[in-house]
Order: sequence, then structure tokens, then C-alpha cells
Amino acid sequence: MVVQPVSQETQLLELDTLPQHVAIIMDGNGRWAQSRGMSRQAGHRAGTENIRRVIETLARYEVPVLTLFAFSTENWVRPKREVNALIKLISHFIDRELKALDENGVRLRHLGNLEPLSPLLQKRVEDAVDQTKSNDRITVNVAFNYGGRQEIVDAVRKIIDDAVPAASVDESLLTSYLYTVGLPDVDLVIRTAGEMRLSNFLLWQTAYAEYYSTPVYWPDFDMQEIERALLAFSQRERRFGGLLDEDVSNGNGRRRGRAR
Repeated sequence: MVVQPVSQETQLLELDTLPQHVAIIMDGNGRWAQSRGMSRQAGHRAGTENIRRVIETLARYEVPVLTLFAFSTENWVRPKREVNALIKLISHFIDRELKALDENGVRLRHLGNLEPLSPLLQKRVEDAVDQTKSNDRITVNVAFNYGGRQEIVDAVRKIIDDAVPAASVDESLLTSYLYTVGLPDVDLVIRTAGEMRLSNFLLWQTAYAEYYSTPVYWPDFDMQEIERALLAFSQRERRFGGLLDEDVSNGNGRRRGRAR
């Protein structure tokens, strides 16, 4: 599969509202491959090639943060051959994409636990993160060996280790112990391949996120599909537990908040 680069001359949609943090569950690689008589591993390779196009499109829309769910803590139960292929794709991605990502202002971060990886691969990931740490066009978090529940457990353990008094623990403090410290909460969750669940992904950070599901498999999730998701987001009315101004003016309740 050859993924066509995003043309810098392609006209962008005029949208009133854009998310500050998009999180994507990249689903359907295996089904995409099987529908073409290919191996699941080939599907994962095609999905990896698509990452560049998605990053570039969201960067052009000036979305500051993107998180990609690459491998969950539960994915280790998959066939060993498939797991090994996914791990190899990390090295392949760094070899193929790091230079271009760095030159294009992409800041890479890793979310999750690297310990199951070989020391060499751990260092390659850490070096990629360090090499791009000063870039500011878009931050791309790669969630590999990541689980939302485990992230919260890790945060609680760190709070206990730091002997924080119970009375001092609030949402703000716990947020400061998460892997995503310093980043805004997720505004938009996108899941490809038609699934309708979070699958233990950024459970804390998606508390008020908008959800967008598409039947399109991840390798086919191109610029037009991204724009459909962004357009859908821009048309949502976000209340954050409160009411819109028009709800208040119509007498539907006491005003408690504003849509964003």
C-alpha cells in the first residue's frame, strides 16, 4: 500500500470550532488486510504508513495534540506472531518517519510502559522522544503498552509514594500524576472500523470528550475522513454538565455553564 502525502495546496474546511486534543483508536488493520486476501501483519504495516498522513492533516488544521492508541496492555494475549510484528513496527516507524517528523515540527511522546520491550528498542523510543522534545507544531502521543486503568493505578501509587495527604488529593492533583501531564483533556475521540467502545483508552482524559465512530478501516482513514470527523465535532453542542444560553433563555433550567 502506498499512502499519498497530504498536498499542502489542498483547501482546508472553514470550521468554527476545532478540538485541542484528538485521540484516535486505530482499529481495523487486520480486517482491512483480510478483505484483500492479505495477512494481518500486512494490515498493521499499512496502518503504520497511514499515521504520517493523519498527523500532517491535523497539523495543517492546527490541532495541537494527537494521541494514537497503538497497542494496549490487553493486546499481549494476541497470537505471538502478530504481537512480534507489532513490536517490530515500532522500530520500522522510527527508521522511516523520525527524520521527517522532526523536520516538520512534530513532538513525540510515549504513553504507557516500555519495560516489556528490549533495552535497545526502549532506548530508541526514548531517543526519538528526546530528539523531538523542542518541537511545537503538534504533539503526538503514541500509546503503546498502554491501559487507562493502569495509568490511574500508577498515578495513585505515585501519590502514595510521595506521601500526599488525603485532604490534598483532588482532580487537579491526580491529573498532574498521569502520563499526559501538561496536556489538555481530550476533546474528540475517533474510532475507526465501526466499533463503539473506548477499550480502556484515556479513561480519565475523555470524561467530556465527543465520540466519533466511522466504519472506515484505519488504513483507509484519509484526509477526507479526518475532515468528516472534524466537521461533526464542530457541529456538536458541548454542555459540560451545564446548559446552553438558549436553554436558559427558553426557561429550560437555571444557567450553570456554557457550551464551548
